[in-house]
Amino acid sequence: MAVILAGGEGERLSILSQERAKPAVPFGGKYRIIDFTLSNCVNSDIDDVVVLTQYNPRSLNDHIGLGRPWDLDRNRGGVKLLQPYIERGKLAEWYRGTADAVLRNINVLEHNPADIVLVLAGDHIYKMDYQPFVAAHRRHRADVTIAVRRVPLAEASRMGILALDENDRVIEWQEKPKQPKSDLASMGVYVFSKKSLRRWLSEDRVDFGANVIPAMLAADARVFGYRYSGYWQDVGTIQSFWEANMRLLDDDPDLDLYDKDWVIHTRSEERAPAKVGPTAQVHKSLISHGCEIAGTVVNSVLSPGVRVDVGAVVRDSIVMFDSVIRSGAVVDRAILDKEVVVGQGAIVGEGPFDDRPNKQEPGRLNTGITVVGKRAVIPRGVRIGRNVKVAADVRSSDFAGRIVRSGESVEVRRAPRARRAATATTQPAQADGDRAPVAALINASPGRGKRAVNDD
Repeated sequence: MAVILAGGEGERLSILSQERAKPAVPFGGKYRIIDFTLSNCVNSDIDDVVVLTQYNPRSLNDHIGLGRPWDLDRNRGGVKLLQPYIERGKLAEWYRGTADAVLRNINVLEHNPADIVLVLAGDHIYKMDYQPFVAAHRRHRADVTIAVRRVPLAEASRMGILALDENDRVIEWQEKPKQPKSDLASMGVYVFSKKSLRRWLSEDRVDFGANVIPAMLAADARVFGYRYSGYWQDVGTIQSFWEANMRLLDDDPDLDLYDKDWVIHTRSEERAPAKVGPTAQVHKSLISHGCEIAGTVVNSVLSPGVRVDVGAVVRDSIVMFDSVIRSGAVVDRAILDKEVVVGQGAIVGEGPFDDRPNKQEPGRLNTGITVVGKRAVIPRGVRIGRNVKVAADVRSSDFAGRIVRSGESVEVRRAPRARRAATATTQPAQADGDRAPVAALINASPGRGKRAVNDD
């Protein structure tokens, strides 16, 4: 059976994971990040899957549902989504780490007849057949086998780094070292024998990389590595997320979404085919179903339902579900979350790529990419620089001026939606005056209006 850890907050993805768990973030146009791990399971003939959720799980629950797109809607096995719960006589608390999440659900594993448990990360993009992985684990009679691969040394400090002997047994382990000794890294993907998993999980070992694996090595348990050379990407930062999407546009991408022998399954809405109008120009881009293109799209990834009006330009960008780019607007090296409206003549991403980092999140927004949150409305004519963060649900009244300089942020300055709703019966309708034009903007777009706008 497989246990997918899908409760990560994903803070490094900034506002993209503010209202959803990181595994539920859209990727590659029509997919979500967790689709790749789920598809790996079913393509590897593993049809007994447990998904452990925690942070903002609603969108993840809605997306996976009963598991039908992955053929996991079964009476026996199939997919189960589990969230933290309160045990009688114990304090209520969130999962403290990856190992603690599995320990708190060990009863589910105990009742399963499988003798092997795969522990998988739900927030990585990769294609992997788990059967050879499990076969290597059985061949070595291992207590745990860790999937490992070479990574750039610049990224090694945020991963588990290890060394293997000539038989692929792990002889050294460093968890997120400041000065890595090698570039061989754990992928956060494990195969445990159930007996070993039961033995090494405990209340004081909350994380696999930081606690469980070091304890096993210290006790001379049989810990082996499995060398993996295929595509794998941890899209944990804005830059790595953007780069992984852009690499899908290569002539021969490392991640082939068109591989008929390894289909990436997802929950897909019924929408009309993409429409490219007579004034459109599309170059080296992914255009999902339901899109309407009348402007120019270059080197970009568009999710279903995106609309690019006449004279609008989208370049080197990721535009998610049902966003609208009005005529004359420019979106350059930016990531737009769902249902964003960019007004006529507005510019999102203006200035040199290496401009100053974002003041609020200098460690996350510092490579020239501007990020716009869900349902934000960019007023017409506004010019937004690089490394800018535009929060979800902003409206025209939230912009202090017509220019947002590089490194700045735009936040919601109005009363929160819940408070406005609570006071609606005591205030005249005009008190929420910015709602009418926003509704008009949304409803003017084909396919919008009564859609489930709260869906993450």
